[in-house]
Amino acid sequence: MTDDTLFRLEATIAERRAGDPGASYVAKLHAKGIGKVAQKVGEEATEVVIAALSGNAHDLTGEAADLLFHLLVLLGEKDVALADVLAELRRREGTSGIAEKQSRSS
Repeated sequence: MTDDTLFRLEATIAERRAGDPGASYVAKLHAKGIGKVAQKVGEEATEVVIAALSGNAHDLTGEAADLLFHLLVLLGEKDVALADVLAELRRREGTSGIAEKQSRSS
């Protein structure tokens, strides 16, 4: 079974990017530029960490959803497709995280 929720969200984000910043959160972020979008990803990542350390599963779930959303906004800003990110994860599948990181640092 496949779940295309993230792909649908990616399409919605792309659609809304050029919309009215007064009516669309995505358009508002886009209008503020890549720096603000990247900042939001950092803020959401921090909130995930806090929820993981002190919150319950419900809090972590909500913060993780916020992080994924803002990451998709950032990827869209940089014209990086979710499919490309998933392809990279597939490429790494079955490889030790230590070995994979060492291959990038050479």
